[in-house]
Amino acid sequence: MHRRFVVPSALAASVLLAIPASAAGYGPGAPGIGDPYYPASGNGGYDVSHYDLRLKYQPATDLLEGTATIVATATQNLSRFNLDLGLRASEVRVNGRKAAFTASGDHELEVSPTSPLAKNAPVTVVVRYAGKPSELKIGGWTAWHRTPDGGVAAQEPDSAVWWFPSNDHPRDKATFDISVSVPDGTQAISNGVLLSQSSRLGWTRYNWRSNKPQATYLATLAVGKFDITTDKTAGGLPVLNAYSKDLGDNAGAARASIERTTEVAEWLEEVFGPYPFNALGGYVPNVTSGYALETQTRPFYSPRQFANGANVSVVVHELAHQWYGDSVSVDGWKDIWVNEGFARYSQWLWSEKEGEGTAQELADYAYGARAADDPFWTVKPGDPGPDNQFHGAVYDRGALALQALRNEIGDEDFFAILKGWPTERAYGNAKVGDFVAYAERVSGRPLAELFDTWLYQPVKPAAGTGGIGATQPQARTAGAQEGSSKPAQPKSWKKIAATDGVHDHGRDHGH
Repeated sequence: MHRRFVVPSALAASVLLAIPASAAGYGPGAPGIGDPYYPASGNGGYDVSHYDLRLKYQPATDLLEGTATIVATATQNLSRFNLDLGLRASEVRVNGRKAAFTASGDHELEVSPTSPLAKNAPVTVVVRYAGKPSELKIGGWTAWHRTPDGGVAAQEPDSAVWWFPSNDHPRDKATFDISVSVPDGTQAISNGVLLSQSSRLGWTRYNWRSNKPQATYLATLAVGKFDITTDKTAGGLPVLNAYSKDLGDNAGAARASIERTTEVAEWLEEVFGPYPFNALGGYVPNVTSGYALETQTRPFYSPRQFANGANVSVVVHELAHQWYGDSVSVDGWKDIWVNEGFARYSQWLWSEKEGEGTAQELADYAYGARAADDPFWTVKPGDPGPDNQFHGAVYDRGALALQALRNEIGDEDFFAILKGWPTERAYGNAKVGDFVAYAERVSGRPLAELFDTWLYQPVKPAAGTGGIGATQPQARTAGAQEGSSKPAQPKSWKKIAATDGVHDHGRDHGH
């Protein structure tokens, strides 16, 4: 479902090549950042602080032309470093001087500056490049949606290589300025605040700014014909939502859902603390996929998310990620529970707020709906493996772990943790173990065994563990049959289950 980049043997071998005597003491940066799930994702040797992307896109031909300026700092003495880019580069400059470069593997751009780069030195890299993103396939897989009126970049765990050069891993976050020129009558949607737009000679340029650290996969670009709504929250935060003009029968339900973004975000602030970014919104392009994605400040929603009517639950899920996933990002992709378990639990809390089933009732039902021999229980949310990174167990069993925590420590400490964690870790990265340690510190209780049971053991926990799945009558949802240990289905269950496609990213958009 999600491709796993493998470091090409030629690339790995190139690391061993001798370096010139003039660069003695300097060496190449690693061709991967060190994530065991995706060995070739990201790169070593430098840290990016800002991306400035100046793009021109022609919807009729899918031709994307770009100039990327990357502001970074060397983290070691570098003779060479890699960028992740799948399109063709035509020129690279490092600190103003032309640099040698070569493409290798599926998406590696090896850059050799004229002069080696000293550790802690500031580095500015300019890359000129072009290509048709829809023609780029990596292992038969694409992150680019070609649409009738343009194109969209939105995918997880990678999408940047289809449209800009980067250090493509969440561990290296940066701010973004994204300027996109498109034919008049076409819009370009991206992250953050729309600073300005101007037209000249048949082209309109849109200038977007995301001013807080952002993972590369959370950067998004959508070019097409959109209906756009704008507003401001009570606190003055700009809100911009965009809807493709040809959503068909899904158009009304999409608007009925996305236009509640401000309401949902204000409620989430009560749960998770102040909203962490400079803008708010969402967009629904005319793609054929079925998933949604927490692209920073402006989540991406496939039209199919609204095929059965309004779907506020998916808005809750993607906006919860703005705290859990976007502001506090994974340290490595095995830490995906820190994103998805909390986003799913936020849907349970919304259900509780709406009177459609408490989090406890949803937990009991989720537990009881799957037999002990269901393969669901063999997936470990705390380290699911790359093939199960977006398995339903990461979501539902991940949320069960949070309900067990809530039952163990009580609401006061539990909600203090939900609000304190994204504040303490704002704009950074974290491992599952970091959250466990934080929860222990706040609650003053040992919790390693609880989290081991729910996140790491490949078996169904015994009924009653963590206060979940108890068979006493009081543990059953109202309406359960007398004498039955299986709770009745909460009213919100089907609505929440309808959003399970949020983690089905992989096979339905290779067009």
